[in-house]
Amino acid sequence: MIVNQQALHGITTGFKTIFNKVFSETKVLWDKIATKVPSETGEENYKWLGKIPRMREWIGDREIQNLAASDYTIKNKDFELTIGVDRNDIEDDKIGVYNPVIQDIAQSTATFPDDLVFELLKGGFENKCYDGQPFFSTTHKVGKKTVSNKGTNKLSPISYAAARSGMMSLTDEHGRSLKLIPNLLVVAPGNEEMGRKILLAEQIDGSTNIYKGTAELLVVPDLAGSDDAWFLLCTTKPLKPLIFQERKAPKFDALIDDKDENVFMRKQYLYGVHCRANAGYGFWQMAFGSTGEVA
Repeated sequence: MIVNQQALHGITTGFKTIFNKVFSETKVLWDKIATKVPSETGEENYKWLGKIPRMREWIGDREIQNLAASDYTIKNKDFELTIGVDRNDIEDDKIGVYNPVIQDIAQSTATFPDDLVFELLKGGFENKCYDGQPFFSTTHKVGKKTVSNKGTNKLSPISYAAARSGMMSLTDEHGRSLKLIPNLLVVAPGNEEMGRKILLAEQIDGSTNIYKGTAELLVVPDLAGSDDAWFLLCTTKPLKPLIFQERKAPKFDALIDDKDENVFMRKQYLYGVHCRANAGYGFWQMAFGSTGEVA
């Protein structure tokens, strides 16, 4: 192949077509537990996370809800993935060998929010949320009460029932129900068997399984390595338990001008993708996490 700008632009167009097709067709899991929030600056402050607003009887003047109870900020970060295509491969008509690489880049880009969100979920026993406590903690404050959304028991019908009851019993500082009904059980591959037993089996140990169908099971490969941990979430609210914040959507780029340093010095044409984003925690009340370390 004669290497000129016309040929290079044709190759770039082909790569973009492959990238866009695979990117749009790749199935992701992050959106089941995280809400996508657009960002307009380098960081976003979620001070309104300090309180879940509730309707009240109107007696006297309106009561202005305090939405500045916390100072929780998610800072955007830059991410990229780049490959180099050797000029000799283009001259020798070997460009086809790069098509699977472009497909892999597209798939990796599409599932990148999975990496951010589920790493954050795994780290919820240490990483702090808007109230200054770890997202999964035994010392969350609701008014004068201390509330826990953290457990240590292995996943079982008994521990599942306790977590479900605890979340549904949560109230605000005035004692009013938060109306939370958990609907998603998230487990690592190592806990899939027990998760299916709890949510899909007709019977457990010879007795009717009263918890069948009470939640959807989500088995997440990204949680491998934390095989005993499990999470029960309420994802039916406008804001899900986690936040995926996007400042700049992924964009496929190319450096193919002969005057570019990478071409002149290393005879490499560069193709890659970059974005700006990050992830953070929403309301801890909508999530229960257990380390699964206790039988």
